[in-house]
Amino acid sequence: MGSISLKNPLLLNGEAEPGGYGETPSLLKSSLKWGLKLVMWMIFIAWVALVFLYPGEIGKQLVDQIIGATRDSVFGISGSLFLAFSAPILLVAILAVAHLIVSGEDVFEKKSLKKPGFRLWTFPVLVDGPFGVVSAAELIGIILFVVFVIWAMYAYTLRNLDLLTLFDVPDSDKGRLLLEFTGLRLGMLGLLCMIFLFLPVSRGSLLLRLIDIPFEHATRYHVWLGHLTMVLFTLHGLFYVIAWAMNGTLVKELLEWKRVGIANLPGVISLLAGLFMWVTSLHPVRKDYFELFFYTHQLYVVFVVFLALHVGDFVFSIVAGAIFIFMLDRFLRFCQSRTTVDVLSAKCLPCGTVELVLSKPQSLRYNALSFIFLQVRELSWLQWHPFSVSSSPLDGEHHLAILIKVLGKWTERLRDSILSMSETEPSKVMITASVEGPYGHETPYHLMYENLILVAGGIGISPFLAILSDILHRVNDGKPCLPRRIMVVWAVKKSDELPLHRVNDGKPCLPRRIMVVWAVKKSDELPLLSTIDMESICPFFSDKISLEINVYVTRESEPSLEEGQVHAASNSSCPFSGRSMSPLVGTGNNVWSGLYVIISTVGFIVLMALLRIFYIIPYDVSTWWYLGLLFILCMVASVIIFGGIVIGLWQLWERKVSAKVEDQYNGSIKAESPQSNGTVADKDSTPNNLESSTIIQYGSRPDFKEIFATTSRKWGNADAGVIVCGPPTLQSSVAKEIRSHNIRRQRHDTIFHFNSHSFDL
Repeated sequence: MGSISLKNPLLLNGEAEPGGYGETPSLLKSSLKWGLKLVMWMIFIAWVALVFLYPGEIGKQLVDQIIGATRDSVFGISGSLFLAFSAPILLVAILAVAHLIVSGEDVFEKKSLKKPGFRLWTFPVLVDGPFGVVSAAELIGIILFVVFVIWAMYAYTLRNLDLLTLFDVPDSDKGRLLLEFTGLRLGMLGLLCMIFLFLPVSRGSLLLRLIDIPFEHATRYHVWLGHLTMVLFTLHGLFYVIAWAMNGTLVKELLEWKRVGIANLPGVISLLAGLFMWVTSLHPVRKDYFELFFYTHQLYVVFVVFLALHVGDFVFSIVAGAIFIFMLDRFLRFCQSRTTVDVLSAKCLPCGTVELVLSKPQSLRYNALSFIFLQVRELSWLQWHPFSVSSSPLDGEHHLAILIKVLGKWTERLRDSILSMSETEPSKVMITASVEGPYGHETPYHLMYENLILVAGGIGISPFLAILSDILHRVNDGKPCLPRRIMVVWAVKKSDELPLHRVNDGKPCLPRRIMVVWAVKKSDELPLLSTIDMESICPFFSDKISLEINVYVTRESEPSLEEGQVHAASNSSCPFSGRSMSPLVGTGNNVWSGLYVIISTVGFIVLMALLRIFYIIPYDVSTWWYLGLLFILCMVASVIIFGGIVIGLWQLWERKVSAKVEDQYNGSIKAESPQSNGTVADKDSTPNNLESSTIIQYGSRPDFKEIFATTSRKWGNADAGVIVCGPPTLQSSVAKEIRSHNIRRQRHDTIFHFNSHSFDL
């Protein structure tokens, strides 16, 4: 340990660790990876360029050339438009399979910089606007989309004016025609935006894994795109309604369902479904009536199906690629969520938090910043709630833990159910749980930084417990991929949450400095720190790292009389039946995931070809809405039939692998799972070596300006990762100070990199 210099990066590409992180790839492997990456970028850039140029003459000519070269194929014009707008993103997804397989476990590579520098993804630019905290890279994306919409409307307006000159109509009707033409162009522009709409919400998508953007971050892009798309579709419908009203044919046009051409009534139904989803997704409604938002959002099925009926197969094929990727992900999640999971341990902590330990197979991978969706069937068959993982994957191969803060009706019922069952049968709490995930970053990005500051608000400390445990395990095991300094900022309401910081008594760690800033409202949340035992993970870790925990109890002016007392948690074990989480989703098997995507895609193409050869062409089927319906049915059938076969074989293979593991490690799941995290009551006599490094301040909030200034003086000219998990106000405060500090910094100051780990559906 003494030979490691703070000026030299700990994350060295030449050093390998168990699990593959940091492993040096061979020349052939590196060349293949970079070759695949280059091809994918070329396809993606060409695809985006075609979409963005399509409203203008250049883009239109390119698409016309593609149609002219391929329209005589068995797939017709629908196939031509699918080839231009949908096939590229599906091809990128298939190439992503190859890239992930070639990368294997070696997807995490430390990109150490000779000098500290700014990064577009971690430099906050906007912090108080309607978009929340926006990085420089995200701002560039927003500007590009705004420019695209403005340019597209300009190009479409010029084309509309030229088109208007071709119609010999009275001047009084030209205004109405211009409204209809503008409505048509707005609808087309909405479809072009919709091409990207479904990509961010494909939770376990290979595309998100490829670019290492977790679903929790991608959701906000879906929200932004959703607002833009619905504004365009709403204006599309509104312009037509005004034009029809001016012509006196409003009711007739709204109810018209044409056999050839655009069917208006399905479009009305699709738009109404979209408006319901849009209104209930607005922040005030989503915040106060989450269930209304969740259930209304299932109308996306109506929205998509009736959109296909509205425009027909050849127009719908423009957006089919992203929707098909979403279908693949949704069916895979459906199959995973049918599996019930053993709850190995259920605890109700005195601070009003529930800890659940879930059984997982050894083959399921996740990292310390992953999260899952949980369903408890005793409470509801429909509700799924996201929770951050509070355990490190190195805590054990057969379990995963989450902390659940009791805040709403669902969490209250969960706590009451556990308490009531533990009172009657303490050793047998029956909970039927189902899990989707885990989701999150493909790589543990908290290991990319040599210095870390962890800022938590309330239950936001949960993922940081997993980070601390993960780092301690790596230090204890001698793994090189470790940050040098970590700072955790934690604000709590009361001091009884403090035992949380007794993170694992025991073994040494490689990080030199760790600061946690934790803000809580009351001190009764402090015992959360006791849910992990640092000394048992890494003995004598205090000799190897300097851990500083700053706790801010914001709504108490002085310590409570019970501070320092250890309260027993209500702890119950559950019957074990050998049911573990399904590894189908999230960081699953790359080979099987790839086969699922490839075979389903090929199956869709084969079904469409067979349908056109044996039904559509021989019987001269030309009804637009019917062709759109057949197109949707082929997409669904290919996912269920071809994808279902792959999933079935995948599950059989996983069962065989699990059976072999169980033979080798018989009984290991029961032995390790509940005890690995420990409980408050279990560690009454465990010495707390962190008390001297813990500072609790009552009646105040973290002064991030002072925190970053002091830290910068200590750490000097270096990169420091700041990870924030808490409410939007906390994220904005931290981001604002990071932006201010980085702009004003001197050459010898630290550069802080903002990272958010807060899930806001």
